[in-house]
Amino acid sequence: MGEKKMTIGVLTSGGDAPGMNAAIRAVVRTADNYDYEVIGVRRGYAGLLDEDFCVLDTKSVGDIIQRGGTILYTARSKGMHLLETQVKAAEICRKNGMEALVVIGGDGSYRGALALSKQGINVMGVPGTIDLDIGCTDYTIGFDTSINTVTDAIDKLRDTSASHERCVIVEVMGRSAGYIALWSGIAGGAEEIILPESYDHNEQAIIDNLIERRKHGKKHHIIVNAEGIGHSASMAARIEAATGIETRATILGYMQRGGSPTCKDRVYASAMGAKAVELIHEGKKNRAVCHMNGVFTDEDLETAINMTKNLPDDLVNLSKNLIRRRSL
Repeated sequence: MGEKKMTIGVLTSGGDAPGMNAAIRAVVRTADNYDYEVIGVRRGYAGLLDEDFCVLDTKSVGDIIQRGGTILYTARSKGMHLLETQVKAAEICRKNGMEALVVIGGDGSYRGALALSKQGINVMGVPGTIDLDIGCTDYTIGFDTSINTVTDAIDKLRDTSASHERCVIVEVMGRSAGYIALWSGIAGGAEEIILPESYDHNEQAIIDNLIERRKHGKKHHIIVNAEGIGHSASMAARIEAATGIETRATILGYMQRGGSPTCKDRVYASAMGAKAVELIHEGKKNRAVCHMNGVFTDEDLETAINMTKNLPDDLVNLSKNLIRRRSL
């Protein structure tokens, strides 16, 4: 009899992100190079608990690299914070011969992965979230596509706001992190960027700036507001009442998660998916795949989860300087 093949599981969890399919494809095709078998887990941890599995091979992941979303689907499993659920999930992994599990997702997905690792499952975390809020990595799968989607939306909204001489508040995703707002605000030439990390809730200062710009001939304005601040509709109503400038709020919502991934998201997601399998092949245990200082690397999973992350000071200062210069 031949030697038993290693079996690897792979799942996507939490919010979907463009590039997840590229990562799945890379996991499967890299595993095939080592003659490993891959079990796809549908619908994240919820699917793991339901044993909703499929066999993945090189053919089954063909023609998916350009597709947004995730072919394995995704869901949130609130029960994964319970010890009995974690024990059950680990037992299911062992019962189905999974010697390692690749988890593609964000912070909550990583915490589920850490819980499984404490139950004896070898887990590799791959950062898949448009929010860019994982502390151990400079890049997360889906962020690049998302900010390009948002920038395109801002460009379109600027056209119509200029036509009507309006102020438009564009609310973007990111949960409590302001990365999407910061990057798209700079790229879209926003007159104001409201970030959860630094907003002092001085709405009057925003109103004063709008009035001053209007005095100097500025006919339209774009305000990028992060999800962590929110309340864009009521903010728009207050600004219009205080300034007399017609003001509209646009909440971009889930369109920021969709669409064909950019070249960067395809390449980086592929590199990260492949890295996860390479780590398994090297015999490493419970690692988080990272991209730091231009290099694909890895970090201890628990250490990675506990790392903090701040908005880059240089980009925050850039946004302020550019806005200041655009005031006249």
